[in-house]
Amino acid sequence: MEFLIYQSLPWHFPYMAPLSFTPPNYVHWAETPESHIYTADLPGVRKEEIRVEVEDSIYLIIRTQASGELATEPTRNFTRKFRLPGMIDMAGITAGYEDGVLTVTVPRSVAPGRFRVDPSELPEQYEVLARAA
Repeated sequence: MEFLIYQSLPWHFPYMAPLSFTPPNYVHWAETPESHIYTADLPGVRKEEIRVEVEDSIYLIIRTQASGELATEPTRNFTRKFRLPGMIDMAGITAGYEDGVLTVTVPRSVAPGRFRVDPSELPEQYEVLARAA
């Protein structure tokens, strides 16, 4: 009987949702060493109805305006706005839409004066010419 009392409490409601629950219009963000990747499930939306924009070089905006095919269907609007991380390559931003999934890739840029060294390209022994301060 005690279980039934706890189950009926309103604060218990969030714990009863399935663990794999994803809210509608959820945009997943992933970070790799080369880029930031945003993915959104947009089933039933045509490619022509999707807009990916960069506002003031600071924000990434993903929006859709899918109108219902029939007059009785409501329009489906979707808008998400993300602050872009620092040091990105604005000209290299790409977007693709396949099988109802939108993928936006925002590549990182290398800061002036910085570079990456691949350890496999270093000689086995090397001489240190200058020490860091």
